Amino acid sequence: MPALFVAILAAYYVLTLAYSVWLKRHMVIDVITLAALYTLRVIAGGVALSLAPSFWLLAFSMFIFLSLALVKRYAELYDARAAGRLDMIHGRGYSQDDLEMVAALGAAAGYMAVMVLALYINQGDTTRLYRRPEIIWLACPLLLTWVSRLWMLAHRGRMHEDPVIFAIEDRTSVLIGVLMALVFWAAT
Repeated sequence: MPALFVAILAAYYVLTLAYSVWLKRHMVIDVITLAALYTLRVIAGGVALSLAPSFWLLAFSMFIFLSLALVKRYAELYDARAAGRLDMIHGRGYSQDDLEMVAALGAAAGYMAVMVLALYINQGDTTRLYRRPEIIWLACPLLLTWVSRLWMLAHRGRMHEDPVIFAIEDRTSVLIGVLMALVFWAAT
């Protein structure tokens, strides 16, 4: 096992342990930690495959996973409010008063991921990696649709599980994912 991969695994372990013991109890720090953990998985995957993840992939990953972590917190707050529990959510640093702010931060993070994708399209390496990078623009409205839909469903109280699991099981999410893959394939 390469030393860099072992170092990333060790960092992942330490950060996961810190999250489980302490960080998950602190608002905002918890979701940023979750986004960092998912981004570390992307980095570890790149190292395992002898690929260097680009700045763009890491920025996109951080923002999209931050949005997903915030949608999970939003769903927990929403469910607590619907159940009449107006106190702090057990083991978390959030209260019912945070519901609207969590939604705003989460939607903004999701839209920042779309912005990163849009900026990636026009950067120098993209024109070397894709014959028709302008086709990637079609992925932006697809991703905007998915992020917006995810947050609208959460706002309606229809997000009761991990958003990654939701995305895998939701037909519309799968369709959008397939369409995005086709967009990137068509750009090559």
